[in-house]
Amino acid sequence: MSAGRVLVVDDEEIARENLAHALARAGFEAQAVAGSREALAELSRASYDVLLTDLRLGEGSELDGIGLLERARKLHPELEAVVMTGYATIPGAVDAMNRGAYSYLAKPLNLDEVRALAAKAVEKSRLRREVQDLRQRLRDREAPPMLVGKSPAMAALLKTIAQVAPTASTVLLLGETGTGKELAARAIHLASPRAARRFLAVNCGAFNEELLASELFGHEKGAYTGAMERKAGLFEAAEGGTLFLDEVGEMTPAMQVRLLRVLQERKLMRVGGTADIPVDVRVIAATNKDLAAEAEAGTFRLDLFYRLNVITLRLPALAERREDIPLLARHFLLKYSELLGREVRELSPGALDVLLRYPFPGNIRELENLMERAVVLAEGSVVEPRHLPPDLQPDAPGLGASRQGGLATLEENERQHILWVLEQTGGNKSRAAEILGIDRASLWRKLKRFGVG
Repeated sequence: MSAGRVLVVDDEEIARENLAHALARAGFEAQAVAGSREALAELSRASYDVLLTDLRLGEGSELDGIGLLERARKLHPELEAVVMTGYATIPGAVDAMNRGAYSYLAKPLNLDEVRALAAKAVEKSRLRREVQDLRQRLRDREAPPMLVGKSPAMAALLKTIAQVAPTASTVLLLGETGTGKELAARAIHLASPRAARRFLAVNCGAFNEELLASELFGHEKGAYTGAMERKAGLFEAAEGGTLFLDEVGEMTPAMQVRLLRVLQERKLMRVGGTADIPVDVRVIAATNKDLAAEAEAGTFRLDLFYRLNVITLRLPALAERREDIPLLARHFLLKYSELLGREVRELSPGALDVLLRYPFPGNIRELENLMERAVVLAEGSVVEPRHLPPDLQPDAPGLGASRQGGLATLEENERQHILWVLEQTGGNKSRAAEILGIDRASLWRKLKRFGVG
């Protein structure tokens, strides 16, 4: 981890480059720019711990050091600013401190003094950021529980989360799309000693290999076309906290190797870099694939599977916790009533009965989408069956009837409903997956299981 990120602003090129070089040699990440316009552009692009600016920035600058300080603090309230000034303008530096600067340095500069003051300013900036993060975590803890449910399956899951959270062990979350794997990861983080630090999440299936490497590990300036500046990745940004790797089974073999190295050695190397960077991050991974089978088949590295599979939690499908449907439905009703400014507060017995009979192939995410729709369509304070999609109704094509006669199994209901939605969308799998509340890959796997091409 670097000693801190410092932005140096001085209209004298030799002075600013020498200062940035001296800070870099002391372990800081230092960037040097000439004036306020360049400084504000840099601050809007990246996060810094300390702004080290000359009080007078020359005729080409829109703002002087004090004006830049005030604008910079609006962009990044946690930023600390140190003002550099000549002996003749010490009163101006004192004025800058009264207006929010951490301290000032008199020119000509003593480099040892610069490095020591920069270190103290970084420490204060990071402390300020930690306090802000802690306040946010406390607000999160005061919010309604994220994992809603009282079924035996949920009670067992919550008990295991409480046991796992205080440790530093890697956790692998398994479950179908829409079962709440990211919510479980957040719950583990918030109940852990890392709760005051950052929780960051990334969907590994949403990036190609090059972009995912940059996103996770960062890159050096010039590492590839378009890499105009050095960038820290999510592992560095989550230092001391938790990184959630969703859809980890979608990683390419090369990315699996890089992730394995970080998990084994607690060090990373930025794309295009040559230096090892120590990291202290708890990793929680998730997948809707059978990762053990993937590893057995050789499509996922067995050694990485063992690293991720230290503690495994399986999130139950909504069909396995049907007694939670009334509780979850009311939770989402109240959520979207507040968000959309409506007064929808209840489900009629008929509407609840429709939900309880529905197989929910899209799990909790599908139920949430249904409740948002119901809040929008309801005329009063109560959701009626007519406010739910027609294909959920008891007389929907095929629902409830077995091909062998009698009542259908849950799997038969799911199969018939998915095929009906596909028919209604003219075979458009992307649209059908969206309506069902699942991703296209999950729909493809279900159709393969049902023997449908």
